[in-house]
Amino acid sequence: MEALLSCTEGTLSPYVPSADKPWDSRRAQHVLRRTGFGASPADLKKALLLSPSASVDQILDDALALPLPPAPPWAELTLPQYTNFPVEAFEQGLSWVRLWIKDMIRFGFREKLALFWHNHFVTQAETFACPSYLYQYHKLLQQHALGNFKTFVKAMGTTPAMLVFLNGVQNNRFSPNENYARELLELFTLGRDNGYTQEDIKQVARALTGWISVPVLCGPIGFAPFFFDDGQKTIFGKTGAWNYESLHDLLFAERSKEIARYICTKLYRHFVHPQPNEEIINGMAKTFLDNQFEIAPVLRELFKSEHFFSDPVVGVQIKSPMELILGFIKDGQFAYDTEEILNGIYYLGGLLGQQLFQPPDVAGWPGNRAWINSDTLNGRWDTLDIYLFLLYTQQPETLRSLAKTLASSPNDPSAITSAITGFFLPNGLQHPADYDRAAKVLKHEVPQNYYDSGQWNLDWDIAPAQVALLIQYLYKLPDFQLT
Repeated sequence: MEALLSCTEGTLSPYVPSADKPWDSRRAQHVLRRTGFGASPADLKKALLLSPSASVDQILDDALALPLPPAPPWAELTLPQYTNFPVEAFEQGLSWVRLWIKDMIRFGFREKLALFWHNHFVTQAETFACPSYLYQYHKLLQQHALGNFKTFVKAMGTTPAMLVFLNGVQNNRFSPNENYARELLELFTLGRDNGYTQEDIKQVARALTGWISVPVLCGPIGFAPFFFDDGQKTIFGKTGAWNYESLHDLLFAERSKEIARYICTKLYRHFVHPQPNEEIINGMAKTFLDNQFEIAPVLRELFKSEHFFSDPVVGVQIKSPMELILGFIKDGQFAYDTEEILNGIYYLGGLLGQQLFQPPDVAGWPGNRAWINSDTLNGRWDTLDIYLFLLYTQQPETLRSLAKTLASSPNDPSAITSAITGFFLPNGLQHPADYDRAAKVLKHEVPQNYYDSGQWNLDWDIAPAQVALLIQYLYKLPDFQLT
């Protein structure tokens, strides 16, 4: 099995910049892009004014201090309060998606975590349909994103979206439904076949009974004591009259180590490297347990570590569709704040395999290599082509401005190419000939003598088109798909 071992290096000790591992734009981009959706030139400049540790602290502290979005007017609407439910509910859901996409670009880390947890505590909006349920579910993802994982799990099991999606609302003492019990253990806390039996699932389902009271459609789902199974249950070898609250206490007491390793492995694979490093995950799990399942200390230690900043970790994760599209927008500080663009992002993200609030199944999006095949790769190029065309035709000066911000010399095509390439590709290009080919794309059809004489510069009328052509060339390179 040695072939499966991670090639990553370093420990959880804090990263200390050195001559061979400097705190530079590459590493600053790495932490900003892994913890958010893109990193503008201004973001990089601010990060480089801080130490790596202080930069990570700022990212986490900002996320912890970020208030929740205000509740929409429809946050508590029930079905009888609608005039035309299908039409009104669709627009309400779409408006909330637009807000989330904007918040991903504006706020970064908390929303990236919310998206991670959305793919962990999976629900599908088409199953529960109610906008009020969508809002309440999403609020939990944001509220607990950096909080206590045990509290998070307890809250998730009784939120209406989850009760409907995994049939908890049908789970009663006369006819126990095991769907949520199974996923609570298999997907949400322990991992498949890790410290539980089929009999445990049956008994857990009994402990979860009773959450079936739905006085009005799209209204709150409450606990109905009559439908709760108050009998003795044996779970993990322990017998008691376990109920919803005591079941979770039992789970986190009896299977704490398994939970810590499973969750830390998922966090590691999502934010660091697709191939787990067992030594690092063991350290993360210890921190998780030492802090009573608080999420923030684990991520703070991880993102400050020499392991996280090591070369084998930079530029190895395949971007999700949201990372691809939103990262492109955030990196260039390009326009996005219109309904047309936000609706387009949501729609195109779905075509590329990541429709928000609609993962493919309860296991969620597989991620990494599963994001790309022959169809989705062409779709990724087409998506950025569409956006770049709109940008060039409607706001060409943003392309010129980006190039001027990045390049030290406005009339040296090689320096401009190198700066733009280094900005968009996590590890740049590999050979001088690769840069020459990219510079040729930037030069386009302008005769070479204008470059030789120094007459050409970024103020030329054609410059935005040239920058657009170079960016298009770069995003069709394999390395652009990596973060």
